[in-house]
Amino acid sequence: MTRPVRIGIQLQPQHAPDYRKIRDAVLRAEDAGADVVFTWDHFYPLFGDTDGAQFECWTMLGAWAEQTERVEIGALVSCAAYRNPDLLADMARTVDHISGGRLILGLGSGWYEKDYDSYGYEFGTPGSRLRLLGEYLPRITSRLGKLNPAPTRRIPILIGGSGEKKTLRLVAEYADIWHGYSERDEFVRKSAILGEHCGDVQRDPLEIERSTWWPGAELASAYVGAGVTLFTPHSSGPDYDLTTLREAVAWRDESTPPQLSGLA
Repeated sequence: MTRPVRIGIQLQPQHAPDYRKIRDAVLRAEDAGADVVFTWDHFYPLFGDTDGAQFECWTMLGAWAEQTERVEIGALVSCAAYRNPDLLADMARTVDHISGGRLILGLGSGWYEKDYDSYGYEFGTPGSRLRLLGEYLPRITSRLGKLNPAPTRRIPILIGGSGEKKTLRLVAEYADIWHGYSERDEFVRKSAILGEHCGDVQRDPLEIERSTWWPGAELASAYVGAGVTLFTPHSSGPDYDLTTLREAVAWRDESTPPQLSGLA
């Protein structure tokens, strides 16, 4: 199995009260050569003034599905606790159709307490939030199989997180893409643990794409050697500087990094 190295961009929908700034950034990202354009799923900014301007994830993804032509789109990541899982599956199927089959369904267990408290969700504990994600994943996949019309393709599921016992087990069971957050050597170690979980559920670990944040051009090839084929820099409002995206795209296009042919 081989995979091309891809470059995403997370356009963080914070501190941009004029939505036209975000819409313009999406178009510029697609024109710059991004393979995937992600948002995030929060109700408040994470950086700077936490009461600043912020837009909601999934309504925005519907708009992105209409305005783009080539890039895949999705949330990096969507918090499972914020929406009924059957409804979330239906929302994903709808955006999948609007985009012509370009949605990635990014999911995570959530962590930002202000989101939970302000919108009336139970924050719980890391363990309880992860258990909820584990309960919702089979409901999401089941509902995707029942919807009429069906999704245009098997919507790829991305799971973000690096917990060795529970999160990586869910990745092995349900994910098409694993987004990890570790330094390179730690990423290799956790990828090996993911491989062990894949063995337990009788799944080929090469079926799961490895994804991480953009580490810079000087380190990216080392991550490719560790199995990563999706790198995602990020940019925030109000101006959405895409300099780092262009750096990553140039690295992808000029250095011709090796395609993934195997994992440790």
